[in-house]
Amino acid sequence: MTGSDSVVGQTFSHYIVSRRIGSGGMGVVYEAEDTRLGRRVALKFLPHDMAQDSQLLERFQREARAASALNHPNICTIHAIEQHERQHFIVMELLEGQTLGERMGRQPFAIDLLLAVAIQITDALESAHSKGIVHRDITLRIFLLPRETRSRILDLVWRRSSG
Repeated sequence: MTGSDSVVGQTFSHYIVSRRIGSGGMGVVYEAEDTRLGRRVALKFLPHDMAQDSQLLERFQREARAASALNHPNICTIHAIEQHERQHFIVMELLEGQTLGERMGRQPFAIDLLLAVAIQITDALESAHSKGIVHRDITLRIFLLPRETRSRILDLVWRRSSG
């Protein structure tokens, strides 16, 4: 995986990739169809060059395991860690909306919406912290404001705390 859109239209295991959604430090995210369950999912691919580094591959898998241990309405659900023909990827809930950073750049927030989002984010982080899991990269781009009413934490930069 080179980060290009060359995977669009390809099948990985039982997932058919339909479009690129975004990218981050640990990979590129695509929308796909899960043909076994008949649902849309997000696939986060670890770039091929990073998958060759055993430490980065372990970090990718460790973060997915940590995030999958969380069950909270404001945290994106992790369904699986997969590998198909040496391509490593994480299968997660597909969410639509705009990031907090995108939303803040467009127009001011009404105070009631701002408070609701802040409470949801704080509740999600507190829930993770209570399980000994902390997020390592809090930025405006990891919070999604979906078309529904709840904000969600998207990113997988979670780790178990050491204490």
